[in-house]
Amino acid sequence: MKEAPSPDTFHIASYRFNRKSLRQLENNLWVKNLWPLVYILSDENRKEAYVGESTNALNRLRNHLQNPQKSKLSNLHLITSDKFNKSATLDIESNLISYMSGDGKYQLLNVNAGIANHSYYQKDEYYELFKRIWLELKDEDITIQSLKEIDNSDLFKYSPYKTLTNEQYYAVSEILETVVQGSHKSIIVDGSAGTGKTVLAIFLVKLLLTDIDNLFDNEDKDSTDEINLIAALKRKYPQPKVALVVPMTSLRKTLKNVFKNINGLSARMVVGPTDITKEKYDILIVDEAHRLKRRKNLTGYGVFDKANERLGFDKETGTALDWVLKQSSHQILFYDADQSINPSDVRKERFDALRQTAKFIELTSQLRVKGDTDYINYVNKLLNTRMTDEEPIFESEEYELELFESLQPLLDRLAEKEKEYGLSRLVAGFSWEWKSKKSSAVDIEIENIQLRWNSDNIDWINSENALNEVGCIHTTQGYDLNYTGIIFGKEISYDPIKDEIFIIPENYRDTKGKAGIKDYSVLKAYIVNIYKTLMYRGIKGTYVYVCDDNLRAYFKKHLKTHGTTPALKILAPDEVQPYVNSVPLYDLQVAAGAFSKLQSVNDHEWVELPSPFKAGEDYFVCQVVGESMNRIIPNGSYCLFKKDTGGSREGKIVLVQHYNIQDAAFGAGFTIKEYHSHKTMNEDTWKHHSIVLKPRSQDAAFQEITLEGNELEALNVIGIFVSVLD
Repeated sequence: MKEAPSPDTFHIASYRFNRKSLRQLENNLWVKNLWPLVYILSDENRKEAYVGESTNALNRLRNHLQNPQKSKLSNLHLITSDKFNKSATLDIESNLISYMSGDGKYQLLNVNAGIANHSYYQKDEYYELFKRIWLELKDEDITIQSLKEIDNSDLFKYSPYKTLTNEQYYAVSEILETVVQGSHKSIIVDGSAGTGKTVLAIFLVKLLLTDIDNLFDNEDKDSTDEINLIAALKRKYPQPKVALVVPMTSLRKTLKNVFKNINGLSARMVVGPTDITKEKYDILIVDEAHRLKRRKNLTGYGVFDKANERLGFDKETGTALDWVLKQSSHQILFYDADQSINPSDVRKERFDALRQTAKFIELTSQLRVKGDTDYINYVNKLLNTRMTDEEPIFESEEYELELFESLQPLLDRLAEKEKEYGLSRLVAGFSWEWKSKKSSAVDIEIENIQLRWNSDNIDWINSENALNEVGCIHTTQGYDLNYTGIIFGKEISYDPIKDEIFIIPENYRDTKGKAGIKDYSVLKAYIVNIYKTLMYRGIKGTYVYVCDDNLRAYFKKHLKTHGTTPALKILAPDEVQPYVNSVPLYDLQVAAGAFSKLQSVNDHEWVELPSPFKAGEDYFVCQVVGESMNRIIPNGSYCLFKKDTGGSREGKIVLVQHYNIQDAAFGAGFTIKEYHSHKTMNEDTWKHHSIVLKPRSQDAAFQEITLEGNELEALNVIGIFVSVLD
């Protein structure tokens, strides 16, 4: 069996990027033996960089010295490892491109063609290797932000340097082929929230504006169908006039900020619908096309009417969709009918009519929500009352969906997630007036908790006050959050006799969102779409609070309720099927604080794991006692662990055992802590300099445990923490 890559079996060597250095590299073993490697070219003054990988690095670097842009870069950083293979270097190159683009220190000279998301043996282990590489790049000041910081940044989330799924690549190929052949003027890309529409739209803008001379720069990628199609497109439109149309003001400003930090793009390429009425385009890419406007319940009619007049449309019937169709040779419309949220949006029937003559492409893979399409479908059934009493409650190891019967515990949980992951926000439906817009008045009061609506309309989720405010649909649609807390207001309820969700129009406070709507079913559809869209914002989890008693009772039948996790079931001996229907419960009395005294683990009981966890030979359960990990593990909790099988443990919560240390502060035994290691390296090997076991407690009195020298040899990592079970 092939050995898994150790997280530290790599080396980063830096050189000046010039012909003299390349002559020195002729004697480098990795280079001379044509070993797969990754490299970064950078320049501090120009603030530009390029990331590449190759099995023939010398030729590639010589070619770069002939390139008018890359030859101006001054530094070369060579990343090598005896664990590298071609698949691994392609993947690490792809990750470096994505994260360096989001890091913001440099603008990348890379094109975004050919950045593929592919699977290969031990991919997860190589991602651990990438994380260690990134830490060293940061230590060397080649990058400046942590991966966590980048993950939460708009520049990363909306970067055009994304690895595409097979479905997205198929969509790109279909779009390019349609434009090249001219078989359809309009292309509708339909997909629910989280299917990657915005990322694909930005990817296309960058791809369409790529210089033809750079398309064939990447080794082993110059024969892809994608690049051949782009080359054909360049022959049809040598310098295509392209714009990204974003109907929503907040998201438009966010994307303008992203575009101005991407090489080859600029903020002026992101436009509003009225902007396009002033000039013609070869290709218009419309994100969130379901939010294009018609003349109904608008804040200001003057600008809208002038745009219609400018293009010869009747001011009453002309729509922003009409402007897009008239002002461009080709239109790529990213659309989701379920995210149309008020009467000023162009009606679904208009898009249905356009679909009859348009090229139609559908995106179905869920790329945002860790609960995958199972979660999306579950929420859809929940809000459309298609659930049955036999429907199993949604549970996932990857996603938290939980109903809170009191608001304060939800706020506390959201605050914990904000500290751990960031981007955890509270949002609500329009069930309260926006009094604080003109004063310091309280907008929302629930259970004596006073809250205010968002004070910023633009990029609210990243604003300074966001943690203490409540966002609305207009400030969150189109954005990703890590965790979302949602308040279902007093405008939505449930009829248990009819088994039907209904709305109370007089409690819906968005006046422009309901003015002129005479059809109850239309308003209900908008309100349900608002809550559905809000429930699709969270990447890692969604927490729900419901004001209405009947709706809360309905949700309680179908959602896991906070504080009601069932106790572990200990099986009778004749029921036990080891590692099939149960896992061992070890009586270690793990001390989450000091190392506890060692206890025997020979005698143990067997427990049935609650859904969604499945029994397996690598799993076991034990109880964690103490307060040193209470930010994650409450004192006395039973926890699921997975046996340690090697690989990187950096930053993970681990169950460890130590025999040799007899200090009174922690006698020989077990403990659970967050694992961090500090290593020393030479060219070929590495070894631990020290291991630090960190508490994660709300009590600052708990101290780190540091092991050094001979103490390291006696440390035994037994298991990796998976989850609290009760």
